[in-house]
Amino acid sequence: MFASCLLVVVLHFLCNDSTKHNNQAMAFSTLYRTTNSLQTAASRRMTSSQHFSSSSSSLLDRMQTMLFGGADVEVDPGQVAGTDLRIIKYPHPSLRKHNEEINPQDLKKGSESAQEITQIAKEMFLVMYAAQGVGLAAPQVGINKRLLVYNQSGDPKKWLDEVVLINPHIIEMSDAKTIETEGCLSFPDMDGKVERSKWIKVEALNLKGKKIKRKFTDWEARIFQHEYDHLDGTVYVDRLIDDEEKATVQPRLDELVQDYKDGDFEEEAAL
Repeated sequence: MFASCLLVVVLHFLCNDSTKHNNQAMAFSTLYRTTNSLQTAASRRMTSSQHFSSSSSSLLDRMQTMLFGGADVEVDPGQVAGTDLRIIKYPHPSLRKHNEEINPQDLKKGSESAQEITQIAKEMFLVMYAAQGVGLAAPQVGINKRLLVYNQSGDPKKWLDEVVLINPHIIEMSDAKTIETEGCLSFPDMDGKVERSKWIKVEALNLKGKKIKRKFTDWEARIFQHEYDHLDGTVYVDRLIDDEEKATVQPRLDELVQDYKDGDFEEEAAL
């Protein structure tokens, strides 16, 4: 019964081609949490039927892989109205450069620097939404500062879900790991399986310069860890789980390197 109901949800999701992406991104997050909840509830009710458990687990694995497969969803927006920021692509040097912390004094209310940082964050959201993504780190737009933004719903109308973190640090993470498929705005038309901690605890500054502590789990934890890696000059292909995954994306990486050498990124490199 559980597997049949979940299959109906999956088929409905896949067949609804008219759904706009902002609703699709929200559905990604909702479906991921729902499948985890259903799996927990089902496991508590089951006292036998190992075959049922195996089948349900396999279906859930396929669902979660679909939800995190960003390469089929995210797009390259090019020039975005309202900002000069553009997404830079591998192997642009900014993706590997050291990213400096933002001086807390620069976040002092009313200061010109605070206004500039707030404006950068706003424009990063513009680019992120135009790319149909859920997160973006400053080095991805050529700004080598420890700043990231995300909205786990991917829906610009849900602005209350927007998160801006300055100088974030992971202070604790779970031993429990999950493996899901990730894509990246700086690595178009490719994806791969990456292992992440299931939950993390974070310290950071907000746009007002106030120190905050947060715990992120599941989908939100994965988004944060992906963007946080960018602040350390690490990209998701560095974390692919095995040589087979790396071999799969290598041809596309070679194409991106050749595009860069051919000068397709000349404008972006000037950022």
